Amino acid sequence: MARKVLFEHGAMVRSLTGHKGLIISRKDYEEIRGKVKQGNKPGHFFASGCCENIDYVQHVPVFFEDGTYDIMKSMNIRNLEGGPKEERAKLETMLK
Repeated sequence: MARKVLFEHGAMVRSLTGHKGLIISRKDYEEIRGKVKQGNKPGHFFASGCCENIDYVQHVPVFFEDGTYDIMKSMNIRNLEGGPKEERAKLETMLK
């Protein structure tokens, strides 16, 4: 049985405040977690004492163009269809 997800890693998204970002894989998230600052953008997931549950349905890891990351609530981000390829390439190089 296939697992339903709303967002796929590698897709470009936009937050409600207009920040563009790239959805990252669980592996990439684990790699940047200690190295990159968490942005705490409006719409990010927070709950004191609760572990981060990345499921790509409700909680989605996003790396933003300002060099920060957040676990965003899915209702607070939107897919960017046909986004510029150079922006995606720039975010991917920043991620590495």
